[in-house]
Amino acid sequence: MKPLRFIMKIKATMERIPGGMMLIPLLLGAILNTLAPETGNYFGSFTKGMISGTVPILAVWFFCIGASIDLRATGTVLRKSGTLVLTKIAVAWVVAMIAASFIPDTGIQTGFFAGLSVLAIVSAMDMTNGGLYASLMNQYGTKEESGAFVLMSLESGPLMTMVILGSAGLASFEPHHFIGAVLPFLIGFTLGNLDHDLRAFFSKATPVLIPFFGFALGNTINLRVIMETGLLGIVLGVGVIIITGIPLIMADKFLGGGNGTAGVAASSAAGAAVANPVIIAQINPAFEPVAASATALVAASVIVTAILVPIITALYARHVAKQAPAAPHTESASTTTLHR
Repeated sequence: MKPLRFIMKIKATMERIPGGMMLIPLLLGAILNTLAPETGNYFGSFTKGMISGTVPILAVWFFCIGASIDLRATGTVLRKSGTLVLTKIAVAWVVAMIAASFIPDTGIQTGFFAGLSVLAIVSAMDMTNGGLYASLMNQYGTKEESGAFVLMSLESGPLMTMVILGSAGLASFEPHHFIGAVLPFLIGFTLGNLDHDLRAFFSKATPVLIPFFGFALGNTINLRVIMETGLLGIVLGVGVIIITGIPLIMADKFLGGGNGTAGVAASSAAGAAVANPVIIAQINPAFEPVAASATALVAASVIVTAILVPIITALYARHVAKQAPAAPHTESASTTTLHR
């Protein structure tokens, strides 16, 4: 008699969902936090650490991200990634300056936009979902464009959000706080480039940690807040695509040497951005009143952009392909086309 084998394709199912390896654990954590918010305190020990360990888990993840980056990236990759990263950050900074003129420090309290804050807007806009971008460029772009994921990793973490908020005059951070935000990344980057074996070793942990910090992040979210701001989260997600996508397309075409597809693919909100409101509120308590709603809004925008950006990128790439000049009509070219 053969032993009963019950095998579930959990990982494969999660990976079919855009950003599923982070979003599904995040949703599970949010459900737990909404229904049983004292679970971590009740069990204590390692269970509490897994539930409430957003900052230490992310610190290790940032370290491993830094270790995975190769300093010897080609000039094309650096040009492409640098163009997209700087454009994304610049757009977020301009939006922050404009939004600060209309939105109070404590966020909007009433009406449709209740819960919206400058912190939520900047956190949603200043980081790209690098994994989503790389997978889209593998399908619709070139190897060099896919490699632009390299510098996009520099956006990971709260550093750029802190820089934008600080330079826009919306917050003040001590210099050592900036250093603390990027130090694990820099140490990982240094070790990974000094020893390629260390790079290979630490790089393996990068995808492994994603579900863990997703679950911990989820435990900072109350689903009732998302339900209250759900439509606003959708609007924010669509706004991220439109407001950052148009400048990114232009930058990719005129500065990056591309056709704009990479710009569309880079218009998403990064999953790691969900952690920024909580981390920044820990560094600067002035943001504590808006951290919870900002986290919920950013989480919603991550989901929206993860769904819409692949669809829009595919449509844009198809449009560009139709607009491309046709190859000279020869017998061999015609034959090749027929065989395809």
